[in-house]
Amino acid sequence: MNGPIKASPFHRDDYSLAGFVLSGRWPESTEEWTQVLAFAVRIAAVPGMVLTTAVFRAVEDTPDDPAPDAIGIVTDEGPVLAETGPRPGQFIHPSPPALFVLHPPVEGSRHAKPSAAAGIALLPGIPHLGLDHRAAWVEAGSDGAITKFVSADSVDPMSDPDLAVLATLCAA
Repeated sequence: MNGPIKASPFHRDDYSLAGFVLSGRWPESTEEWTQVLAFAVRIAAVPGMVLTTAVFRAVEDTPDDPAPDAIGIVTDEGPVLAETGPRPGQFIHPSPPALFVLHPPVEGSRHAKPSAAAGIALLPGIPHLGLDHRAAWVEAGSDGAITKFVSADSVDPMSDPDLAVLATLCAA
């Protein structure tokens, strides 16, 4: 592996999380994407940073005037359940290297305690070419301590509601 992966959050005018700038290099494995997700969930555990359950997409783009080693961003694409949220098939072309769902502490997820922030990452594969979907699950308490850290290869997106939503956003 070639050097560290760095992630720096950026925010909107109301100080809510707008995304992360990734620097250094792209994550190369499911475990490295799980580390990025863990960072995102720890940020989401801070009250007011993530206002509602939202989808975040990794893109090979950089903000205006990026740091010299910036290689991409993970950006907020909108709330999961809203008129302004992402639509099925929205991320089919180009397929993102990763999609996240972040749950703020007040909403939690079906897995997390109400006071915990949670996140899930889908690393979309191309199953008909033998490239399976991969996923990660992370939870963090209100103090930011990680309470769940799981990564898996060869996952069925329909095995988890959040994964199913993310897979739908990538499907034709």
